[in-house]
Amino acid sequence: MDVVAVRRALIDWYDREARSLPWRVPPGSDARPDPYRVWLSEVMLQQTTTAHAAPYYAAFTTRWPTVGDLAAAEDGEVMAAWAGLGYYARARNLLACARAVARDHGGIFPDSEAGLLALPGVGAYTAAAVAAIAFDQAANVVDGNVERVMARLFAVQTPVPAARPELRRLAAEFVTDERPGDWAQALMDLGATVCRPKSPLCERCPVAFACQGLATGAPERFPVKTPKAQRPQRFGHAYVLLDGQGRVALVRRPAKGLLGGMLGLPTSDWSAAPAPSPPVAAVWRAAGSVEHVFTHFALDLTVHVATGDGAFVWMSVEDGRAGLPTVFRKALERALA
Repeated sequence: MDVVAVRRALIDWYDREARSLPWRVPPGSDARPDPYRVWLSEVMLQQTTTAHAAPYYAAFTTRWPTVGDLAAAEDGEVMAAWAGLGYYARARNLLACARAVARDHGGIFPDSEAGLLALPGVGAYTAAAVAAIAFDQAANVVDGNVERVMARLFAVQTPVPAARPELRRLAAEFVTDERPGDWAQALMDLGATVCRPKSPLCERCPVAFACQGLATGAPERFPVKTPKAQRPQRFGHAYVLLDGQGRVALVRRPAKGLLGGMLGLPTSDWSAAPAPSPPVAAVWRAAGSVEHVFTHFALDLTVHVATGDGAFVWMSVEDGRAGLPTVFRKALERALA
């Protein structure tokens, strides 16, 4: 494959077609990207769409405009602001990293991939992305979009996830010191807007001339995927306790584990056959059930509702609708229906 020709074609396309994103400095600009904002966006975009992450990014950068501001924030404030983005370990890692940058680096992010990788909660992808985009370092930035582009460009027959080392190696062949940040973002944009998981727009692709997947006649077949195992099913009970002031009773979940440190509704354990475990004695009535899918299991929650009081964290129903994790917001809505 003519790596130079592919690079030139994709960079030229990016100069014309780059997405306008709130955290991005457009190609050709004299401005330098803010490492804090690049890092924050990359953390938010993990397992989350751009459209979903954008309002959270705007809220965070308005409320905490610098990494020092975020480092000084209360854990509960950040966790509440994160509610709805999912994968809540990211929010805990976000705080740990911000505090390390503020404490150990004077509020300035390390400017090398190795230095970034040494920060708490920063993995290989995030370190490479920040190094390339914020500091113009020649880092190999490989996310799901890039994996898909490489799998199609080279018609890689090995199924993912076993193919990932090969896909990283292929992506590395294109990394140079020439505009590494723009190259990384060009690949991401190509995967997000043209080389889509389903129905790729090959007629609009600037590198179609080199695509071996397209040459097979079925580019959408790549990357080849290993059949997924069936997601386990769990069950649980959720309790919506309301007082006479329009408030709902919440509890702080344990710091470690699923939804760790978040406010949520009182629940039973989540298992194959959980026993009911109401948080207080009250006249509980069944309010139906809700379903929610986590990464590793599906959950069916039976919702119970009652009025009463007790030693809980009390929050207005409207604030609960806005700030609770999605699974608890679903249960609250079911109880109020």
